[in-house]
Amino acid sequence: MSPIVPSQAGALAEHIDSLLRPLSLPERLRAARDAVEGRIVFTTSFGIEDQVITHAIAEADVAIDIVTLDTGRLFPETHDVWAATEERYRRHIDVLAPKTDALEALVAADGINGFRQSREARTRCCGVRKVEPLARALAGAAGWVTGLRGDQSAYRAATPFAAFDAAQGLIKINPLADKTRDEVAAYVAYNEIPYNALHDRGFPSIGCAPCTRAVRLGEDERAGRWWWENDGKKECGLHTRQDVSRVKESV
Repeated sequence: MSPIVPSQAGALAEHIDSLLRPLSLPERLRAARDAVEGRIVFTTSFGIEDQVITHAIAEADVAIDIVTLDTGRLFPETHDVWAATEERYRRHIDVLAPKTDALEALVAADGINGFRQSREARTRCCGVRKVEPLARALAGAAGWVTGLRGDQSAYRAATPFAAFDAAQGLIKINPLADKTRDEVAAYVAYNEIPYNALHDRGFPSIGCAPCTRAVRLGEDERAGRWWWENDGKKECGLHTRQDVSRVKESV
């Protein structure tokens, strides 16, 4: 497949964005699959949004690969729902892990929990454990489906249904962009979808165990991620500001 030309991809992303708005979730996935030529990858962290999308992929019976990143620091509850998901949908979920040499070098330089020393150290850890494996997961893909929602945080408020991700060189599709937490939870309950037990313990957003805590009353959903950092951007590097705001053809 030829690389996506940014100017053309911007127009395609805007077309998909408008196309998906009036559709149901399974219909959105089918429409995105029809609109994007080439491989589409859905990356799941087994959070509640991702469980909804996995269920909808199965319901819509669309050719979208499902991949997860095992950082080596996940909660046991995340592994439990991973196993339950494969059993429920009779589908193997591909996994990518950090490169051993890079991980060993990171721990040797920063220590096993060195990510708390500084923002730079945390970014290095996320880079080795998540960003680099993601690049391998998306290699050669034309589309990337995510579980981003606009009301997860102020940083993600402008999340579109589709945008051109210049860093990855593909169309990024966010079929839950307009959904609320309550709508997602209701979908899970109605369809009896397996979900992470930590969601019942005050963890709306779940990442690596050392970097995630329960949220307090009045905090946004991602406040429990890297809580020792004081700025409002709670991201690991997988989703940048460009990705979560509308991208025009001029990109």
